[in-house]
Amino acid sequence: MTEITVFDLKRRRDGGEPLVLLDVREPDEIATAALSGATFIPMAEIPARRAELPPDTPIVVICHAGSRSARVTQFLNENGYPNAVNLAGGIDAWSVSIDPGVPRY
Repeated sequence: MTEITVFDLKRRRDGGEPLVLLDVREPDEIATAALSGATFIPMAEIPARRAELPPDTPIVVICHAGSRSARVTQFLNENGYPNAVNLAGGIDAWSVSIDPGVPRY
């Protein structure tokens, strides 16, 4: 499984690189803190809803700190999504290092 840093994600987003930002947290977590432009599919729903994701577009999977997203990334990699990568440190790392306007919880 491949990981990227929040700095890599910021560079890619700032550069306009086409990618899917897949947030696998629960709705109450998303209500607290979210990144604009993300697709929200809770982790438990990924197997049933993975057809909603484009297999040929880079997918950056995020959660709170990186554990759930790592499991989802591995699942996606094993099921036809070789371009899925995990965001190391999750949205918490984004809040600390990139955008303090995104609340920490």
